[in-house]
Amino acid sequence: MDLNGKTILVVGGTSGLGESAARMFLKCGARVVVTGRNEDKLQAATSWLGDDGMALSCDASSSKETHEVFRKLKEAFGDLHGVYHVAGGSGRRFGDGPLHEITDEGWDLTMKLNLDSVFYSNRAAIRIFLEQGKGGAIVNCGSVLGFSPSPRFFTTHAYAAAKSAMIGMTKSAAAHYAGNGIRINLLCPGLVATPMSERAQTNQPIMDFIRTKQPLDGGRIGMPEDLDGAAAFLLSDAACFVTGQVLSVDGGWSVSEGKT
Repeated sequence: MDLNGKTILVVGGTSGLGESAARMFLKCGARVVVTGRNEDKLQAATSWLGDDGMALSCDASSSKETHEVFRKLKEAFGDLHGVYHVAGGSGRRFGDGPLHEITDEGWDLTMKLNLDSVFYSNRAAIRIFLEQGKGGAIVNCGSVLGFSPSPRFFTTHAYAAAKSAMIGMTKSAAAHYAGNGIRINLLCPGLVATPMSERAQTNQPIMDFIRTKQPLDGGRIGMPEDLDGAAAFLLSDAACFVTGQVLSVDGGWSVSEGKT
């Protein structure tokens, strides 16, 4: 995939899905800026980004910090061409769960982490794209749980609500800004082997379930690199006629019954 000449920001790009994608974007010729909160991971990213990128500390759920990242990116590289928003995470430790058990804190923090953060990055990107007057591309990373629930193993209803809301925001914004040459699409992975999914990866009943719920390629958990090609495509000029789409990269999750 050709990303030569493009500057791409990966929000949450220092580990997991974001890091894997950022490394691929570099190979495709892009200049890449990644954000994260862990200082050790930011330092490591500085090394593998080399002279073609930059790693910036940012709490994606902070409007102020997000604005500052976009300012620094523009200052360092000039025009912005694409944003891949991956930052988010489980709110289980905050109190997310079944609806009748969700705490106020669990709801608020899960929404802040998974929905507010997307709003802040998308708003900042749109403002820059409009100012530049050259269009641009945004790819948001959601989850199949936003529209294809798993009531036995993945019962975090605030998280599902946030990921479902991303569908509405992506589609409505894509419709509004299409005339400006701005494309906005959403990737929805199934269960992927990332730090966020460690609970599931060590749970044998869940892994047995995944063998039939994600039956592609022998029935396995996804890997971060499984999403890289789709993300690169949607950010590239090859997808110049694609906007407002929700693409599931889920090993068949959303079209499979799954057996326990």
